[in-house]
Amino acid sequence: MQIITFLGFTVLVAVIAYLKTRNTDENSSDGYFLGGRSLTGIVIAGSLLLTNLSTEQIVGLNGAAFKEGILVMAWETLAAIAMVVTAVFLLPRYLKGGITTVPQFLERRYDKMTKTVTSGLFLTGYAVILLPIVLYSGALAINSMFSVPEMLGVSKNTALWITVWGIGIIGSIYAIFGGLKAVAVSDLINAIGLLIGGLLIPFFGLMAIGDGSISEGMSTLIESNPEKFNSIGGEDSSIPFATIFTGMMLVQLFYWGTNQAIIQRALGAKNLKEGQKGLLLASFIKILGPLIVVLPGVIAFHMFGTTLDNPDEAYPMLVTEVLPDYLVGFFAAVLFGAILSSFNSALNSSVTLFGIDIYQTYFKKDATEMEVVWAGKKFGIILALVSMCIAPLLVYASDGLFGYLQEANGIYSIPILTIIVVGYLTKYVPAIAAKIGVISGAVLYIISQFVIKPMVGEVNYPHFLHVMAILFVLNIIIMLLIGKFKPREVAYEQVYTNQVDITPWKYLKVTGIAVCVIVIGIYIYFA
Repeated sequence: MQIITFLGFTVLVAVIAYLKTRNTDENSSDGYFLGGRSLTGIVIAGSLLLTNLSTEQIVGLNGAAFKEGILVMAWETLAAIAMVVTAVFLLPRYLKGGITTVPQFLERRYDKMTKTVTSGLFLTGYAVILLPIVLYSGALAINSMFSVPEMLGVSKNTALWITVWGIGIIGSIYAIFGGLKAVAVSDLINAIGLLIGGLLIPFFGLMAIGDGSISEGMSTLIESNPEKFNSIGGEDSSIPFATIFTGMMLVQLFYWGTNQAIIQRALGAKNLKEGQKGLLLASFIKILGPLIVVLPGVIAFHMFGTTLDNPDEAYPMLVTEVLPDYLVGFFAAVLFGAILSSFNSALNSSVTLFGIDIYQTYFKKDATEMEVVWAGKKFGIILALVSMCIAPLLVYASDGLFGYLQEANGIYSIPILTIIVVGYLTKYVPAIAAKIGVISGAVLYIISQFVIKPMVGEVNYPHFLHVMAILFVLNIIIMLLIGKFKPREVAYEQVYTNQVDITPWKYLKVTGIAVCVIVIGIYIYFA
């Protein structure tokens, strides 16, 4: 029954995605890479949420909540403010320029080499870090939650390879052969399923604690574990409170405002109004994210805190403990959809970056749109195969791999955010400043985190989010000084390409303010 439910929901998603995208022209750049610039607000919101929500986040954040409590919700709730900033400040400029990739703007603002370096950083991050980890963590979660080795009668390692390649092949079909619209439509359906399935876990968990009553369960949870319901992290926590005002917001702005795998959904909007609606709808739902990725971890701590050594096992154990058998197949399907989304979204963005920023620029400048699309697809197939080969090998890596890689992302995230912010806020800062900003940002971060920090010791060294903020400010100062002493000869002026209507949504400001007030209110309430 579980297998039938799983297959039924998965096939339903595929059929709907096919029916919704069969009339899109996949041979044009806009059609393939941006869904024909036809995405509506609700599709964008669903795709944004599911691209972001992966098993690494669901399992990892709940594991962190098991250990530290709700203070880890900063990764979720503060994302809502970053989405508001993106909707108000960045998206209007992106759509005005009619760009397909973020590095395209950097070429127009600075030069071709800046675009190439940035595209290379994105592709390296996706290929080496993001894609293999999404496949590995997703396969691991599916295998442990639903006893895949026992179900198939194979070893854990064999089951890992089977699940990794299953996710990889299906995700590749969506991303490579369906384009952005197929990815976005399937994301929307899976997002609805994941919201329902994700909320079922705390629902049944609180019912179990409260002897059939959700309110009693919540009361018992808070009264028994008051230390887990403090939103303010101490200096020894993974998110000290001060980091919320420094590197945390910068990481969120990079992720939601400049990360190609995320912002590509909004770039495919049919107009600015729909793009802003999508971002703000996603921000509202993101505020509810802790119910799915934080609260279950606290419930798991209450139910079996003394019997669990590894916090990352908290969520899988809670699912196994509280979810009725008749819902296991459905939950497996929506979890599979979340894994699939994170994989195919990153893969689709990699295809876009290679086709637009690398192939058309360096391999064949006069390539037709169809040739660009096919070049991207071929690159995507190679990238997918490489990722599927690397992912199962991560089982032999050290236990601290994911935390190490999260910190390592700062090598390129803050430098890229820096040159984009300076690029939009100034008119005379030259291309050489952007190159120096990217290189100095990456090199100084590497020296700080991987040379000086091990020598000094983690206890006596600033949190990596503080380091990000310090280097962000330093790089901006360096770029502005270069702009002062060696400015561009002609001021940069952004040209409106008329690709889409850029009339803003009339409720943008009031909705954005409401989101920010709610987030601040949540922090004050749980302080």
